[in-house]
Amino acid sequence: MAEASLPHRHFIVHKPFGYLSQFIGNPKNKKLLGDLHAFPAGTMAIGRLDQDSEGLLLLTTDGKMSEYVRSRKVEKEYYAQVDGRITPEAIEQLQQGGLLITHEKQPYQTLPCQARALTPAPAFPERSRRVRDDRHGPTSWVSITLTEGKNRQVRKMTAAVGFPTLRLVRVRIGNLHLGNLASGEVREVESFELA
Repeated sequence: MAEASLPHRHFIVHKPFGYLSQFIGNPKNKKLLGDLHAFPAGTMAIGRLDQDSEGLLLLTTDGKMSEYVRSRKVEKEYYAQVDGRITPEAIEQLQQGGLLITHEKQPYQTLPCQARALTPAPAFPERSRRVRDDRHGPTSWVSITLTEGKNRQVRKMTAAVGFPTLRLVRVRIGNLHLGNLASGEVREVESFELA
Protein backbone atom coordinates (compact mmCIF):
# COMPACT_ATOMS: atom_id res chain seq x y z
CA MET A 1 0.00 0.00 0.00
CA ALA A 2 1.40 3.40 -0.98
CA GLU A 3 2.29 5.75 1.85
CA ALA A 4 0.29 8.98 1.94
CA SER A 5 2.48 11.97 1.24
CA LEU A 6 3.09 14.21 4.20
CA PRO A 7 1.49 17.66 4.16
CA HIS A 8 3.77 20.52 3.19
CA ARG A 9 5.19 22.68 5.95
CA HIS A 10 5.69 26.44 5.87
CA PHE A 11 7.80 28.78 8.00
CA ILE A 12 8.16 32.53 8.42
CA VAL A 13 11.66 33.58 9.48
CA HIS A 14 13.30 36.87 10.44
CA LYS A 15 16.68 36.22 8.79
CA PRO A 16 19.40 37.88 10.83
CA PHE A 17 22.34 39.81 9.40
CA GLY A 18 25.28 37.51 8.63
CA TYR A 19 23.30 34.38 7.66
CA LEU A 20 23.21 32.79 4.21
CA SER A 21 19.77 31.91 2.77
CA GLN A 22 20.74 28.26 2.33
CA PHE A 23 20.90 24.99 4.22
CA ILE A 24 23.71 23.07 2.59
CA GLY A 25 27.21 23.70 1.42
CA ASN A 26 30.27 24.15 3.54
CA PRO A 27 31.08 27.84 3.37
CA LYS A 28 33.95 28.69 5.67
CA ASN A 29 32.72 30.17 8.97
CA LYS A 30 29.32 31.06 7.48
CA LYS A 31 26.02 30.74 9.31
CA LEU A 32 23.24 28.84 7.53
CA LEU A 33 19.45 28.84 8.00
CA GLY A 34 19.60 25.37 9.54
CA ASP A 35 21.44 26.93 12.50
CA LEU A 36 18.22 28.78 13.45
CA HIS A 37 15.76 25.85 13.71
CA ALA A 38 15.34 22.10 13.13
CA PHE A 39 13.62 22.41 9.75
CA PRO A 40 12.23 19.24 8.10
CA ALA A 41 14.04 17.62 5.19
CA GLY A 42 13.24 19.26 1.87
CA THR A 43 12.76 22.75 3.29
CA MET A 44 13.80 25.50 0.87
CA ALA A 45 14.06 29.28 1.12
CA ILE A 46 11.66 31.11 -1.20
CA GLY A 47 13.91 33.64 -2.85
CA ARG A 48 16.99 34.82 -1.06
CA LEU A 49 18.30 37.58 1.11
CA ASP A 50 22.05 38.04 0.79
CA GLN A 51 24.31 37.59 3.81
CA ASP A 52 24.28 41.31 4.66
CA SER A 53 20.48 41.66 4.37
CA GLU A 54 17.88 40.98 7.05
CA GLY A 55 14.19 40.50 7.40
CA LEU A 56 11.28 38.44 6.22
CA LEU A 57 12.12 35.13 4.58
CA LEU A 58 9.63 32.39 3.77
CA LEU A 59 10.59 28.73 3.83
CA THR A 60 8.54 25.81 2.56
CA THR A 61 8.65 22.17 1.53
CA ASP A 62 6.29 23.03 -1.39
CA GLY A 63 8.08 23.79 -4.68
CA LYS A 64 4.88 25.13 -6.32
CA MET A 65 4.41 27.63 -3.49
CA SER A 66 8.02 28.72 -3.94
CA GLU A 67 7.45 29.39 -7.67
CA TYR A 68 4.31 31.43 -6.96
CA VAL A 69 5.93 33.64 -4.30
CA ARG A 70 8.91 34.35 -6.55
CA SER A 71 6.60 35.35 -9.43
CA ARG A 72 5.71 38.94 -10.34
CA LYS A 73 2.25 38.37 -8.84
CA VAL A 74 3.60 38.91 -5.32
CA GLU A 75 5.00 42.25 -4.08
CA LYS A 76 8.12 42.37 -1.90
CA GLU A 77 8.75 45.48 0.21
CA TYR A 78 12.17 46.48 1.52
CA TYR A 79 13.34 49.21 3.87
CA ALA A 80 16.79 50.44 2.88
CA GLN A 81 19.01 52.67 4.99
CA VAL A 82 21.03 54.68 2.50
CA ASP A 83 24.12 56.85 2.62
CA GLY A 84 23.05 60.50 2.66
CA ARG A 85 19.65 62.20 2.73
CA ILE A 86 17.72 60.74 -0.19
CA THR A 87 16.25 63.38 -2.49
CA PRO A 88 12.77 63.59 -4.08
CA GLU A 89 14.53 63.33 -7.47
CA ALA A 90 16.17 60.03 -6.49
CA ILE A 91 12.82 58.68 -5.22
CA GLU A 92 11.22 59.63 -8.56
CA GLN A 93 14.01 57.87 -10.49
CA LEU A 94 13.43 54.70 -8.44
CA GLN A 95 9.66 54.89 -9.06
CA GLN A 96 9.95 55.42 -12.80
CA GLY A 97 12.10 52.36 -13.43
CA GLY A 98 14.48 52.16 -16.35
CA LEU A 99 17.51 52.23 -14.05
CA LEU A 100 20.39 50.41 -15.66
CA ILE A 101 21.82 47.76 -13.34
CA THR A 102 23.62 44.48 -14.01
CA HIS A 103 22.03 41.06 -13.65
CA GLU A 104 24.13 37.96 -14.27
CA LYS A 105 26.80 40.22 -15.84
CA GLN A 106 24.28 41.60 -18.35
CA PRO A 107 22.73 45.10 -18.43
CA TYR A 108 19.19 45.11 -17.05
CA GLN A 109 16.61 47.92 -16.88
CA THR A 110 14.46 47.96 -13.76
CA LEU A 111 10.66 48.05 -13.91
CA PRO A 112 8.67 50.89 -12.33
CA CYS A 113 8.20 50.35 -8.60
CA GLN A 114 6.79 51.97 -5.50
CA ALA A 115 9.31 54.06 -3.54
CA ARG A 116 8.98 56.59 -0.74
CA ALA A 117 11.15 58.20 1.91
CA LEU A 118 10.54 56.89 5.43
CA THR A 119 10.19 59.60 8.05
CA PRO A 120 10.61 58.99 10.85
CA ALA A 121 13.14 56.21 10.36
CA PRO A 122 11.91 52.70 11.24
CA ALA A 123 12.72 51.62 14.79
CA PHE A 124 14.69 48.45 14.10
CA PRO A 125 16.94 47.12 16.87
CA GLU A 126 20.67 47.66 16.36
CA ARG A 127 22.20 45.12 14.02
CA SER A 128 24.78 42.61 15.29
CA ARG A 129 27.42 44.61 13.42
CA ARG A 130 26.73 48.32 13.58
CA VAL A 131 26.19 50.09 10.27
CA ARG A 132 28.32 53.14 11.15
CA ASP A 133 28.09 56.16 13.40
CA ASP A 134 26.86 59.69 12.71
CA ARG A 135 30.39 61.10 12.32
CA HIS A 136 30.45 59.63 8.79
CA GLY A 137 27.53 61.80 7.64
CA PRO A 138 23.76 61.49 7.55
CA THR A 139 21.74 58.49 6.47
CA SER A 140 18.08 58.13 5.53
CA TRP A 141 15.57 55.35 4.97
CA VAL A 142 13.50 54.54 1.90
CA SER A 143 10.76 51.98 1.25
CA ILE A 144 11.02 50.16 -2.10
CA THR A 145 8.33 47.71 -3.25
CA LEU A 146 9.16 45.42 -6.17
CA THR A 147 7.48 42.62 -8.08
CA GLU A 148 10.78 41.54 -9.64
CA GLY A 149 13.68 40.16 -7.65
CA LYS A 150 17.04 40.22 -9.34
CA ASN A 151 20.17 39.46 -7.31
CA ARG A 152 20.97 42.38 -4.96
CA GLN A 153 18.49 44.52 -6.91
CA VAL A 154 17.56 47.05 -4.22
CA ARG A 155 21.23 47.67 -3.43
CA LYS A 156 22.00 48.18 -7.12
CA MET A 157 19.00 50.50 -7.57
CA THR A 158 19.84 52.82 -4.67
CA ALA A 159 23.48 52.95 -5.81
CA ALA A 160 22.33 53.81 -9.36
CA VAL A 161 20.53 56.93 -8.03
CA GLY A 162 23.53 57.98 -5.92
CA PHE A 163 22.53 56.65 -2.48
CA PRO A 164 24.29 53.34 -1.68
CA THR A 165 22.46 51.00 0.69
CA LEU A 166 24.03 50.57 4.13
CA ARG A 167 21.36 48.31 5.67
CA LEU A 168 18.55 46.37 3.97
CA VAL A 169 15.52 44.79 5.67
CA ARG A 170 12.71 42.99 3.82
CA VAL A 171 9.51 43.90 5.69
CA ARG A 172 6.74 42.43 3.56
CA ILE A 173 5.97 39.66 1.05
CA GLY A 174 2.42 39.98 -0.30
CA ASN A 175 0.24 40.51 2.78
CA LEU A 176 2.75 38.89 5.14
CA HIS A 177 4.56 41.47 7.29
CA LEU A 178 7.74 41.13 9.35
CA GLY A 179 5.90 42.84 12.21
CA ASN A 180 7.37 42.12 15.63
CA LEU A 181 9.12 38.89 14.65
CA ALA A 182 12.49 39.08 16.43
CA SER A 183 15.75 38.64 14.54
CA GLY A 184 16.42 34.89 14.28
CA GLU A 185 12.85 33.94 15.22
CA VAL A 186 11.13 31.14 13.28
CA ARG A 187 7.35 30.71 13.21
CA GLU A 188 5.64 27.72 11.60
CA VAL A 189 2.35 28.53 9.86
CA GLU A 190 -0.34 26.40 8.22
CA SER A 191 -0.17 28.42 5.01
CA PHE A 192 1.10 31.73 3.65
CA GLU A 193 -1.67 34.36 3.59
CA LEU A 194 -0.23 36.36 0.70
CA ALA A 195 -3.33 37.99 -0.80
